[in-house]
Amino acid sequence: MAGADLVFHYFPELTSNQQAQFAQLQAIYSEWNEKINVISRKDIENLYERHVLHSLAIAKVIQFKPGKDVLDIGTGGGFPGIPLAILFPDTHFHLVDSINKKITVVKAVAEALGLSNVTASHARVETLTEQRYDFAVTRAVAPLDTLYQWTYGKLKRHSKHPLNNGLLALKGGNIEEEIKAHKNRVQLFPINSFFPVEYFQEKYVLYLPYV
Repeated sequence: MAGADLVFHYFPELTSNQQAQFAQLQAIYSEWNEKINVISRKDIENLYERHVLHSLAIAKVIQFKPGKDVLDIGTGGGFPGIPLAILFPDTHFHLVDSINKKITVVKAVAEALGLSNVTASHARVETLTEQRYDFAVTRAVAPLDTLYQWTYGKLKRHSKHPLNNGLLALKGGNIEEEIKAHKNRVQLFPINSFFPVEYFQEKYVLYLPYV
C-alpha cells in the first residue's frame, strides 16, 4: 500500500470528505515544499507513512472529543496537528511553531483543506498565556522534561476524556534515559502495534498525564 490508501486501510470509517482531504495532502505539501522546504526531499516521497500515518498513531491512543482543545507544540509543517484535525473535525487544534515560514505553510494547508478547526500561531509555546488546553501533542521537538516545563500550567485541570489531560508525544529510539524522571507516570504505546510497518519499529506514542 502507498499514498492515502495507507490511511484509508487503518482508518476505514473515514467520511468521503475526510478521504478527500487526506488524498489532497501529497499535492499540497509537494507544491509548498518547492517554495519552502519544510519536509525533506526523501520524506516528501513517503509523506503518508512518515508524516501522516505517524501523526495518526495518537488517534489509536485517544479519541479527542468534540469541543475540546489540543495544542500542537513545534508543529513544523503541520504534524501531528493537520492529520489529527482532519480526523477530529469537531475538536479545535492550535498549531504553534517558532519559525514563521513553517506557520505560513500550515495556514495555507489548513485553508486549502477547509479546516475551520485549526488555528496556527508563530510563537514559542512557553510564551502562550491566554488559553488552556485539554491535551498537548508533539513530534520530535524537545526532550520530555523540556516539554513538561513548557506545557505544565497550560492544560485544563478537569479531564473530559478517559485519559487524564496531559502530553502525547511521538518519540523514537532508546528513550529510557529521557523518561527516567517520569517513569512511574509515563505510558508507552508501540506504534508498530497499531501499524505493523517497518518504519514504526522502536517508535512510540508517549503519554504523560498532568492531572
